[in-house]
Amino acid sequence: MNTLFFSLFMVFVVVMLTLDLFVFHKKDHIVSAKEAGIWTAIWVALAMGFAVLILFFGDWMMPPHEAVTDLAAYRREMMSEYLAGYFLEESLSIDNIFVMIMIFVSFGIKKEYYHRVLFWGIFGAIVLRFIFIFALGALVTKFSWLLAVFGVILIYSGIKMFRPQSEEQIDTANHPVVRFASKHFPVTSESHGHDFFHAGKMTPLFLVLLVIEFSDIIFAVDSIPAVFSVTKNPVIVYTSNIFAIMGLRSLFFLLSNIADRFWLLHYGLGALLCFIGIKMIGGEFLGWHVPTLASLAVILGILVVSVLLSMLIRKRA
Repeated sequence: MNTLFFSLFMVFVVVMLTLDLFVFHKKDHIVSAKEAGIWTAIWVALAMGFAVLILFFGDWMMPPHEAVTDLAAYRREMMSEYLAGYFLEESLSIDNIFVMIMIFVSFGIKKEYYHRVLFWGIFGAIVLRFIFIFALGALVTKFSWLLAVFGVILIYSGIKMFRPQSEEQIDTANHPVVRFASKHFPVTSESHGHDFFHAGKMTPLFLVLLVIEFSDIIFAVDSIPAVFSVTKNPVIVYTSNIFAIMGLRSLFFLLSNIADRFWLLHYGLGALLCFIGIKMIGGEFLGWHVPTLASLAVILGILVVSVLLSMLIRKRA
């Protein structure tokens, strides 16, 4: 891996986050569907632009001591792996949006504070995923059988998604994160605008941030190993993850008001997790090799079919 290129990528992430918080969203406000749509388009365009960058300069992602005879073919493969990882992470992120909506509603958070909480939630995810991805990458390189273990976990998670979804609100008082924070840190029950702390105490808004961060960690246990099923390169996994979760905020606001219309998407994501899990187990024990482009086609196919069927078939009351 070329350290200079990766450093430039991280600088780009920091610059975009800084502009987001201090320029484009300096004041708390309710993000409209139009604004969310524009930002979603921007983040998708940036993600696709990065794919083009890989096509021409993809060798900077090459692991140390690896040599290739056809550099152009290597770059194309890196781009295909990046796109498969990006769309896989983006697809699975949609299920995380349903969880975020439930968290905000259960805690009674005002909509104008949603973006602030999601911003810092994404910031924490960027740091935690850096540690998780590169640590898991090192482990997978040394112990390839770990992918089969994660494959079993993904199949189990996928099967659970076929169960009827619960629409009950979260029990905020008994959530493990809330109970842990309330036991070990000073917490105030009163909200103070968009402040995370007041008079040295955590506010309910900060507790919501902790709950969302915790839910993202649980979500990453499924999504990150799933991306490792299409590429073993941790740089590809990380960059595709970052572009997906950076665009998650705008996607949240775009889908939050119409999420119930895509009621079959949850089942589609369950099928996707089962496919990835079977692919990981088969690759480890049976020598199966599913081309990256084929994996990408399956990911996009399941996503598109789930959305189309959700629009064509009305959900029973």
